[in-house]
Amino acid sequence: MHLTVMVLLATLCSTPRGNAASGPEIDANVRATLDQFFGEIWSSRDLANRALAILIFPTVVKAGFGIGGEYGEGAMHIRGRTVGYYNIISASIGFQFGAQARSVIIMFMTEAPLAGFQRTDGWKIGIDGSVAIVTIGTGGAIDTNSIRSPIVGFIFDQRGLMYNLTLEGSKITRIR
Repeated sequence: MHLTVMVLLATLCSTPRGNAASGPEIDANVRATLDQFFGEIWSSRDLANRALAILIFPTVVKAGFGIGGEYGEGAMHIRGRTVGYYNIISASIGFQFGAQARSVIIMFMTEAPLAGFQRTDGWKIGIDGSVAIVTIGTGGAIDTNSIRSPIVGFIFDQRGLMYNLTLEGSKITRIR
């Protein structure tokens, strides 16, 4: 059993660079995700315009049955332009059951955390930087004036049932 767990975790945590989507594929999915986000979340465009950089992961697949993992690919935008491609990956052990696909958007609102992210290879959420997950209010609204965190995140478009909704422990790495 211990060997099985170790093999599964090694598989989940390895970066599948050979299977990475192409830049144009990622860009098309990123554009569609941002369009959906701006269309569904009132005032999200205002917040995005204030952000120094935005990481967009159109589809992050998370699955688990006691042992779980997640993986997704996306892009970083600075002033509306793609400046790099990234993947997000994590593995976990504990109470979890199910599978889901979700979109993740992370906005860097201040310079210091963005600089820290850009100089770190394998940035870990909760260790290298804390991401405040924004909750969506009534009618799909967010209060952009009350957001003071240097890094904010959105998890949306869930298509399945999963007990744990967090980015804590996820590792984001630039796709070379």
